[in-house]
Amino acid sequence: MAFPDRIERTVDIAHPPREVWSALTTAEGLAAWFGNEASIDLRPGGSAWMRWTNGHTAHMRVERVEEPAVFGYTWHIYGLPEEDPRRTYVEFTLEPVGDGTRLTVVESGFAQLPPDAFDTAYGGNAQGWVSELGELVSYLDAA
Repeated sequence: MAFPDRIERTVDIAHPPREVWSALTTAEGLAAWFGNEASIDLRPGGSAWMRWTNGHTAHMRVERVEEPAVFGYTWHIYGLPEEDPRRTYVEFTLEPVGDGTRLTVVESGFAQLPPDAFDTAYGGNAQGWVSELGELVSYLDAA
């Protein structure tokens, strides 16, 4: 049986694309809703990272920057050892809708995993995106 390779979530946000873009692509924005600290070199091939208060750090490689519509990066797969070279690809697509933005996030690359690693990574990230997108909306609404 083949595993699903991707997680896809869409949320309508009552803020213009430029505000959503800034929350996704700046260190200040990422640190405010996704991690607690962040750094980003916003260009294809650029490096980025986010760190949480629990000490966990996520390292990312910027892959796609098409301001203000598409932002993509690769990152370590949750549940795998830090030295494992496999990554998933995360892509955010922003579409203007009225005065707001329809944001779609797709994370792909899960089919490369064996069953035990798949269950951990896919399950954790599927729920994680629900939580994180909620935090993004809350951050933007409070700004």
